[in-house]
Amino acid sequence: MQLVINTYGSYLRKKEGCFLIKNEDKEFEVSAKKVNSILITTGAYLSTDAIKFAMENNIDLVFLDEFGNPYGRVWHSKLGSTTLIRRRQLEIAEKPEGLELAKEWIITKFNNQIGFLKGLANSRPKRQEKIEEYVRRLEGIKSTLNNLRGTVEEKRGSLMGLEGAGGKIYFESLSLIIPERFEFEGRSRQPAKDEFNCLLNYAYGVLYSLVEKGCILAGLDPYVGFIHTDNYNKKSLVFDLIDMFRIFAERTVVHLFSQRKIKKEYFDPIKGGLTLNKEGKAALIETLNNTLEKTVRYRGRNIKNRDTIQFECHRIANRLIKEEKDASVGSV
Repeated sequence: MQLVINTYGSYLRKKEGCFLIKNEDKEFEVSAKKVNSILITTGAYLSTDAIKFAMENNIDLVFLDEFGNPYGRVWHSKLGSTTLIRRRQLEIAEKPEGLELAKEWIITKFNNQIGFLKGLANSRPKRQEKIEEYVRRLEGIKSTLNNLRGTVEEKRGSLMGLEGAGGKIYFESLSLIIPERFEFEGRSRQPAKDEFNCLLNYAYGVLYSLVEKGCILAGLDPYVGFIHTDNYNKKSLVFDLIDMFRIFAERTVVHLFSQRKIKKEYFDPIKGGLTLNKEGKAALIETLNNTLEKTVRYRGRNIKNRDTIQFECHRIANRLIKEEKDASVGSV
């Protein structure tokens, strides 16, 4: 589970084999064995023994800003693997194999979106024909993407253009199926201009922290990307890989709206848009955790949605190493 601290002035410390959390309303303990990560979304007090305890139990402390974006984390100093993996990231990004990897990640996102829309269409007869039209358009874009050849550097504009076109179609279709008073016009970020994007941005922020952790544990360098360029202090690979897992956030947010669990009171107005308040964050994170804890059949095994992130990061790292070994054998 993710332990979330979102009450201003909360206090976190170690108590025997547990974390002790105190705030103005209550005090409770959580066993370290049950915690995967600790998210801190507001002003809070942390004891040094709690930080050390988290490091000893491989639990990362992640700090999120008001929009849900991780701006820092406390993590142990051990590398996830050898430098070979990071060297291979740099090498393959400039080769046709790098484009094939990048295409796989975006196609996985499109497949997730198409499957999700098909399910929504089946349960909404009045909207079925319109949603199916959106699905056909997405499938067309996916087909065009799949036919790209060359290197990422050569095709970056096409990759991002097709991805952007697909995103526009996808979010237009999602706007059709949420309650009328919450309909939105496309994506908006920092700040979100509507309730849907406000929730989605925050959920994406939580996923960013999980993908970064997956990269670190697998030995991948979060800053060495393929599709997104390697700008200063930009976790480009995290932005690349999160595409495969955005569906967890999208399913969660659509579910909250479909089940009429979202209230206007969950949002506070700020300059240029909205921000999610304490009650809104609590409602979102509880449901997102339920999504992440759900067991699914994935690549021949039963694992939690949350664990598919780590699984894919290790799979990518192993693929990079394998291609290095294959290349070495071929050159003998």
